[in-house]
Amino acid sequence: MSAPLPTRPRAAATPPPGPGRSPAPVRLVAFGALLATVVAAWYIDFAPAALIDGVDEVAALLERMLPPRLDDPGRIGGLAVETLLMAVLGTVLAAIASVPLAFLAARNTTPHPAVYAAARAVITFCRAMPDLLFAVLFVRALGIGVLPGILALALHSIGMLGKLFADAIEQSDPGPREAVRSTGVGYFREMINAVLPQVVPSWIGTFVYRIDINLRMSVVLGFVGAGGIGFALQDALRGLVYPRALGIVLVILAIIGAMELLAIGVRRVLLDPSTSDPRRDRVWRIVLTALVAAVSVAALVELRISPWSLLTWVGPSFDVFARMVPPNFDALGLDLVDAALQTVAIGVVATAIGVVLSLPVGFLAARNITPHPWCYWAARAWILVVRAVPELILAVVFVAALGLGPVAGTCALALGSIGFLAKLVADAVEEIDPGPLEAVRSVGGGWWKTLFAAVVPQSIPALVGSSLYLLDVNVRTSTILGIVGAGGIGYLLFESIRTLNFDVAGAIVLVIFVVVYAIERLSGWIRSRLV
Repeated sequence: MSAPLPTRPRAAATPPPGPGRSPAPVRLVAFGALLATVVAAWYIDFAPAALIDGVDEVAALLERMLPPRLDDPGRIGGLAVETLLMAVLGTVLAAIASVPLAFLAARNTTPHPAVYAAARAVITFCRAMPDLLFAVLFVRALGIGVLPGILALALHSIGMLGKLFADAIEQSDPGPREAVRSTGVGYFREMINAVLPQVVPSWIGTFVYRIDINLRMSVVLGFVGAGGIGFALQDALRGLVYPRALGIVLVILAIIGAMELLAIGVRRVLLDPSTSDPRRDRVWRIVLTALVAAVSVAALVELRISPWSLLTWVGPSFDVFARMVPPNFDALGLDLVDAALQTVAIGVVATAIGVVLSLPVGFLAARNITPHPWCYWAARAWILVVRAVPELILAVVFVAALGLGPVAGTCALALGSIGFLAKLVADAVEEIDPGPLEAVRSVGGGWWKTLFAAVVPQSIPALVGSSLYLLDVNVRTSTILGIVGAGGIGYLLFESIRTLNFDVAGAIVLVIFVVVYAIERLSGWIRSRLV
């Protein structure tokens, strides 16, 4: 999901507007967003009252889940370890593939414009296709197990790692390259000696952040037979054994919470400028590299994956992918158009709700403006809990409470959006210029006056960028909610694959790619006009 790193995704790190910039574009975008939200809510029959009804129904469902229990702790523990190893190994494989791809996809290091275009196309495709979609196709090609899940995580991660790795290369200082080139060394020595030392810190932050994302993703891969703890959770939910399901969810929360704390510690040790020491940083990077290598080897052994299988998957997978060509658009007709529009509508409404509800939480979770330490810790704890539960699991809960349809999917995405965007808002507020805050406080301005006079004006560019990024993420996520009956185009996709109608699946995949890519380009265009 997701924005730059390591503290938050790139889309959220936006520069402040120029002093003469008119607020008219922001107002125009706000009006367009409001209009799009109203139209989208009408299209999927979503009413504000659905949120209130949803709270009551979900509360009733949670009561049926209490008290939580683990019927087979040994098995659940093994699946939890399996999930963690899948996330690490998938990220490592993606990083290995993304390094050479990034050099080819960076304008200042690519050998030819055609190579640049091809590399960027690969990165865009991997980013646009949901990881669960890759998992479904790999399960069909390779069978049930952890290998399809690892490959799905790796391919989808290339879309993010490749892009941010390439962006870091393009932002590197050309001076060291010119100095190294003047000694007469070749292209590879120039990249290793002049470019790598500059980009490695950024790459480490991106890599750590991606492991955090992949751990959340790997939790739900078991829903399609791609390994991990998600299989046990799906089994408990299908059997209506809700106390067992809640016990598994608590295990998932503990794993993801521990990983987030570990990621925060790694970023502080390696990437905090205030504590930077070249010798210490070099030692810690070596330790981190050795640890990741050791965990990767352990993953291969524990998951019983032959290194050879990481290369031979191409043949069987190509056979399945080839059966999707040519795509058959006639079989579904207008149903495909309706499902695609429903998917976009779910993403738009969920994003709007997430933006409105996440702002208060985000402001309270910013250390520099929170009114009291307990507000800060309560808000941060809420963000951690909400972000730790994948949207697909939330969708299962809302489907059980509200019934099948896009309303359940919208509620699930909206709840997940609160945690995601609130973290970006809090991080953005913590990085604003403290001068205006001190000026307002020095004249006796209270908390509310400081918030609206000094915090909000500085935060608007980052809020706009983060909200557009959230829309991009939510549209991607809404494409797969149909697997649990939460509306959108995902239901048609998984049904077509289940019934072996691969030509129909090819049409759906192409529509998903076009929709996601169009939303991404639209978001990028709006950001370029506003920030």
